[in-house]
Amino acid sequence: MQLEAPAKINLSFRILGRRDDGFHAIETLMAPVSLCDTLTITRAGAGGGIKLVCDDPTLATGDDNLVVKAARLFLREARIDAGISLDLRKRIPHGAGLGGGSSDAAATLTGLNRMFDGRFSQDELQRVAAQLGSDVPFFIGGTAAKCSGRGEVVHPVSLGQALPLLLLKPGFGVSTPWAYSRWVESAELPGIDYAPQEFAEFSFVNDLERPVFERHPFLADLKSWLRRQPEVGVALMSGSGSTMFAVLREAGAAEVLAERARAALDPELWTCACKTCESSDQGRGAG
Repeated sequence: MQLEAPAKINLSFRILGRRDDGFHAIETLMAPVSLCDTLTITRAGAGGGIKLVCDDPTLATGDDNLVVKAARLFLREARIDAGISLDLRKRIPHGAGLGGGSSDAAATLTGLNRMFDGRFSQDELQRVAAQLGSDVPFFIGGTAAKCSGRGEVVHPVSLGQALPLLLLKPGFGVSTPWAYSRWVESAELPGIDYAPQEFAEFSFVNDLERPVFERHPFLADLKSWLRRQPEVGVALMSGSGSTMFAVLREAGAAEVLAERARAALDPELWTCACKTCESSDQGRGAG
């Protein structure tokens, strides 16, 4: 079975405070995008264990990998004894605020649930997913959603339109736990606009820009530069970064803007032209 695991962007991201359990209470509007990893799942005989291979040599494939954890958790919850082989082809960069690891884990749960005749309903699968990470339940749903709690409370919504995007990421990543840990003590950089941006009937804002920009001022400069470009309606950091996304006024402007950004800011910038999706193809597998 082969599945696509989409990246996501946060159109809005608000932190409401720290909870008693140590997590932060958030409100966020997330949308899947057309940039995807690809996961192939093969069933083996009982006692065969869980094996993962990946085309990204920097990604560990042992027991700490979230895909392996997801497969092990599914088999335990479903009380299934089977061997599973997983082949992951990565396109979503890690440490990017695009949810690649969470999406890969959700694709694992979705694919195994399909492979083993729908042992769990979607609600039950989201409950299992919440044990793996705050973003994983969102990817089980496969649609744009407003998420609350620590991110695991998912309310699907319709964006009503596909937003053309350019994703831009420098060579470094950002640790999500670190970004949260600095939220209270961080300060705004002079001259940087953190206020909500109104565009295409949405309000774009990210409370984690403050701590991340303080440590990585290049991202603040990238946001400011993007907002000055005529093709750009909105520029915002996704999640905890380090990806910035530009919402474009017209589809087709991404490649020209990407070339200009590399020439003006960093010739090594990773860029990707994509769009928001009303729903992802994560649940559709080729058997």
